Amino acid sequence: MKTFEEMEYNPTAEELVKILCEKTQNSNPLFFRVLVGYYFSVVASMMRANIVTQDRGEIPVNMYALNLAVSGAGKGHACGVLENDVIHLFRTRFMEEAFPSLSEQNLPKLAVKRANRKATDPDEELVRVQKEFDMAGALYFTFSEATTPAVKQLRHKMLMANAGALNLQVDEIGSNLIGATEVLNTFLELYDQGDTKPKLTKNSAENSRNEDIKGKTPTNLLMFGTPSKLLNGGKVEEELYAMLETGYGRRCFFGYSPTAARNLDQTPEEVYAQLTQTGNDAFLKDLADRLDMLADGINANKKLLVSKETSLLLIEYRQKCDREAAGFPAHEEIRRAEVSHRYFKALKLAGAYAFIDDADEITEDHLYQAIKLAEESGAAFNLLLNRDKPYVKLAKFISSVDRELTQADLVDELPYYKGSASDKAQMLMLAIAWGYKNNVIIKKAFSDGIEFLRGESLKESSLDSMVVSYSTDMTTGYLNERVPFDNLHQLTQAQGMHWVAHHLNSEPGHPELGGYRKEDNAVAGFNLAVIDVDGGCNISTAKLLLSKYKYLLYTTKSHTEQEHCFRIILPLNYELKLDAKDYKEFMSNIYEWLPFEVDTATNQRARKWLSHDGYYEYNDGEVFDALPFIPKTSKNESRKVLLDSQQSMDNLERWVINHIGDGNRNNMLLRYAMILVDAGFSFDNIRQKVISLNDKIADKLEEVEIEKTIMVSVMRAISKKP
Repeated sequence: MKTFEEMEYNPTAEELVKILCEKTQNSNPLFFRVLVGYYFSVVASMMRANIVTQDRGEIPVNMYALNLAVSGAGKGHACGVLENDVIHLFRTRFMEEAFPSLSEQNLPKLAVKRANRKATDPDEELVRVQKEFDMAGALYFTFSEATTPAVKQLRHKMLMANAGALNLQVDEIGSNLIGATEVLNTFLELYDQGDTKPKLTKNSAENSRNEDIKGKTPTNLLMFGTPSKLLNGGKVEEELYAMLETGYGRRCFFGYSPTAARNLDQTPEEVYAQLTQTGNDAFLKDLADRLDMLADGINANKKLLVSKETSLLLIEYRQKCDREAAGFPAHEEIRRAEVSHRYFKALKLAGAYAFIDDADEITEDHLYQAIKLAEESGAAFNLLLNRDKPYVKLAKFISSVDRELTQADLVDELPYYKGSASDKAQMLMLAIAWGYKNNVIIKKAFSDGIEFLRGESLKESSLDSMVVSYSTDMTTGYLNERVPFDNLHQLTQAQGMHWVAHHLNSEPGHPELGGYRKEDNAVAGFNLAVIDVDGGCNISTAKLLLSKYKYLLYTTKSHTEQEHCFRIILPLNYELKLDAKDYKEFMSNIYEWLPFEVDTATNQRARKWLSHDGYYEYNDGEVFDALPFIPKTSKNESRKVLLDSQQSMDNLERWVINHIGDGNRNNMLLRYAMILVDAGFSFDNIRQKVISLNDKIADKLEEVEIEKTIMVSVMRAISKKP
């Protein structure tokens, strides 16, 4: 079997698709490929083309399609071209010549059968049959809405004529899906063989039941519209999912184009030349004439044979579909059903291609052409099923609106944000949880008992683009730069340089002065956290505690061997945009989290730092996670709850406990002990503190292990101290 790349689309259909792309100025062809396949199937099924298989008998040619594209993709324009420039001659000839002629041939046969069965006069039966046929109403080539009784009535007329097909085309399916539920349930039965059971109604003088006629009436279904209206996260989307689950998933071809691809670089002259190509009009006219010829009675009930070679190819494709379907877990029943029945849809479409080509049999080429579209349809179906869940849409909506939102705003603007207060609270909780892993942060604040929400799509920081501004003056002349983190020491070690971890605007009316350092001029957006240690902690202790993180440490001019003064610059995993108040709280949260004393008065956005040509050192570790420290977020609230539960511990103990994971208990307790050694504690004090902290660990170490490992290392370290 050929690979997907080796297969080719039906040449007639693809040429028509190319023209539709040009006429609509939409270079995304999937919508048009499905649309052309549908109209070709309509032509074939109106003439009752049948596929003669060796294993399943005769199968009618027909096609169901769910075809979605955004507004402006050219849906209506394309349908207009196909109906008015391609199939119009076929439709006219079928309605005015073929159907009347075929019904005129079949009604007498039907009358004779009934007369023989009931032993009545054939002429009288013909009068009754003709009346019954006329009472069924006018024939519709296509219709946009229907009731089940009307469908069965029109189907009865077609059975009497032994010609025609039921063609339902529902535009704006998102608005009309729920209203069309009844007729769509009827069409579920009609797909495979065009057969359905009659409804039993009470017989009366005014309303007599017609005799049931056994036969097949092919049906075609086209549902098209915009994805946003159908996949709205509300009742309509629920109904769609139920419809796919009950059988439309395996019956439909799918087109899903969430964007319209337009070439915005073309000049008006190029667009005009494309829209007025004479070759396109010639092709459309020629194709219309070819389809017109197919409306001849000689093509009625045409039998399309399937050779052994084509049958073997179909079996191979079916086995491939079955193997792929077997790989899906049990909960993906819709996806499994679509894949396992893909071969059947491809066979029906191959029949339509063969009929359009005026062939007597379905060739391997026809089947490959149909498989090509069936596989592309399957990929579109996967995109449709992988659509954003309502809580994902909620998270994206909150992060895309540049203002605070209330619950009333969400209810008014989002059709899927419905239900009880608990339902909405759960959806919001899921939106916040989804945001944690997808760079979306949602903040909550309360004022006068009203909940306010604000969201932001976080941008991951690049270590090659750290936000800084610097100047030789304390206040003015700041230059805004983005620099690689590994080159940051060139700034921190430069003599007499002042720098800020934000960009700064200039004073209004004085751009020549450069960035002016004050709070109002700080530009929201930073990805560095600067920790200032002014005594109270040794460099060796800080390095030990922060060994897992990436940082740059450099000493300040106040640094001495007796009193260590230094700064630690931590790159953040996200570039945050916080106002002055939130930034102050963000830095205060980090200060609270650190296990050693720092200068807590340095939490302003416009805080400047002085460079110093002293000692500096980089540490290579993981980039600091800023999310737990962002104010008004659930993750920060969880951090505070944990902090409150650990009030009985000092900062250092809390730090060690919170950094203990699977398999590193001994290592973290040893690190704790070495910090105590560095701080000058005695052996007995260290032993007492280590054992006390070990008792607070849920899965604590055996005391004998502490004595034989940690305390031995402590003794060696103490013995080496002056």
